[in-house]
Amino acid sequence: MNAFPFLLAALCVGAIAYRYYSAFIAARIICLDENRRTPAHTMNDGANYHPTNKWVLFGHHFAAISGAGPLIGPVLAAQFGFLPGFLWLLIGVVLGGAVHDFLVLGLSVRRKGKSLAELAYREIGPVSSVICHIAILFIVVIALAGLGLAVVNALHDSSWGTFTISMTIPLALFVGLYMYKIRKGKIAEASLIGVAGVLISVYLGSRIPGSSLAPYFTFSKTGITNAMAAYGFVASILPVWLLLCPRDYLSSYMKLGTIAALVVGVFIVMPELRMPQVTEYIHGGGPIVPGKIFPFVFVTIACGAISGFHSLVASGTTPKMMDNERDARMIGYGAMLLEGLVGIIALIAACSLYKEDYFAINVTAEKFAALGLAPVNIDALSKEVGENIAGRPGGAVSLAVGFAQIFSGIPGMKHLMSYWYHYAIMFEALFIMTTIDTGTRVARFILQEFVGRFYKPFEKTDWLPGTLISTSVVVFSWAYLIHTGNISTIWPMFGVANQLLASVALCVVTSAIINSGRQKYVWVTIVPLVFVSVTTLSAAYLNITDNFWPMTHNPETAFRGYMNSALTVIIMACAVTILADSGRRWYKVLVKKEHPSSKPEREMFDKKHTLPDYGCC
Repeated sequence: MNAFPFLLAALCVGAIAYRYYSAFIAARIICLDENRRTPAHTMNDGANYHPTNKWVLFGHHFAAISGAGPLIGPVLAAQFGFLPGFLWLLIGVVLGGAVHDFLVLGLSVRRKGKSLAELAYREIGPVSSVICHIAILFIVVIALAGLGLAVVNALHDSSWGTFTISMTIPLALFVGLYMYKIRKGKIAEASLIGVAGVLISVYLGSRIPGSSLAPYFTFSKTGITNAMAAYGFVASILPVWLLLCPRDYLSSYMKLGTIAALVVGVFIVMPELRMPQVTEYIHGGGPIVPGKIFPFVFVTIACGAISGFHSLVASGTTPKMMDNERDARMIGYGAMLLEGLVGIIALIAACSLYKEDYFAINVTAEKFAALGLAPVNIDALSKEVGENIAGRPGGAVSLAVGFAQIFSGIPGMKHLMSYWYHYAIMFEALFIMTTIDTGTRVARFILQEFVGRFYKPFEKTDWLPGTLISTSVVVFSWAYLIHTGNISTIWPMFGVANQLLASVALCVVTSAIINSGRQKYVWVTIVPLVFVSVTTLSAAYLNITDNFWPMTHNPETAFRGYMNSALTVIIMACAVTILADSGRRWYKVLVKKEHPSSKPEREMFDKKHTLPDYGCC
């Protein structure tokens, strides 16, 4: 079975969805107005609120939302076969994920760049707001731990990747100063300097292994975790224009360039999909993902189809930097379509491996022996990449091998298999790190907003004591989970937390649509809301009963079992409470015909504005 028709179908569906469905949402639901001043202009403080070029902001937003999820999730879900993951990625991103991101971004821009929890207060009520704050803090810490663990697994003992990732930090600082201080407004010049710097860093990184500098860029898992925590702390407190935005912008060149090259590579190489369309593990018993295909494929593949974490970025850093409302369509809907494409490419890369080799890489030697399978090509692949790739669970290694196979299949590239493999490992780490910095900053905003309800100075994002305290709490929390967890415990919990946060965000935007009097369009958010809520709550329950609770019977894992179970129960309770509170609000507005208690300025959409033409009709 060839990958070519599947990738072509995905590209066509994505293009049609952006052309028509996003245009319909922009014109009939959000009513984007290019003449309305955005919070970046009305609240410009030079640190968090700052007008940003739409291409730079697109790069920041895409880099921030594209973490481990669209790369690792599809690889782990390949356990069930190629077809289930492909269909969920394609349908989920068009009808769920891109809609979710676009509407949250549009609502936050209309609400002075406020966070999801503050939006819940305005659109649902105070109870949902408090619960939302608590839920988001738990969820974002778990999400950052899940994403960060993938970085640790990819970068530990890898001097090449660590060097290249490290060099992007001073490079981003220079580009930020160049764009905003040295040569203000010269985006093209800064981009050329930045892209050249990234390429040079990649090249120099390939020379680090085996050199005298290698020990200085070779860290254990603990060392990588600590270094990542230090970076997350610094990136969260510096002005967005100085480090976070230019670094994400620069890394987006590498991300988008690599994905574009992979798309072209698939069209040239036309790799065979050696993984069956559906495997025997759809009924459960798989060695990688616990449980049956329903509901676990929908939480294993999270970010590539729909991701609650995106709502934190779409109501966190991005709306505070939006220069013009009309940019929200490209940034909100378009960036998520690209992430869906990333997920499909990752799935193709993983499924291009033989089934036996896929499992030989992604499970321990003991588990693989119990499967009764014999590797097909694992020894040859290990020799070609220059490392032993067997028994390296977590998804990152099998994905890198799949990427390397595609690139080395291009005429003239066969002898570069080792280079492509190490490049792919570094690429994965870069993908994830740009989510760590933004996620930490967003979590800091949320914690400051929540504590600010009780102590007003704390909610000011430019108040240094509050910034330092909140950032420290967030960084310590996710770093602790990385130190004490592993992929089999953190990733399932991350998937459930992430998808339940998407349900919460869809509740908020659904309430905004109903409150604004556009009830006839509510199906746009209700359909994904019902589906995601049902599948994720089911997966959360099964996670506790089948995955976490059995850990409590072993003294060595008992604490993690109790902690993971408790965190999952808290997240479920928060999500169910917000769903119920949202239902109460909808009943009052739709059945009892009570107008929302808010003033007209609380409405998401200004009915006085005429509908702009976005080409949907």
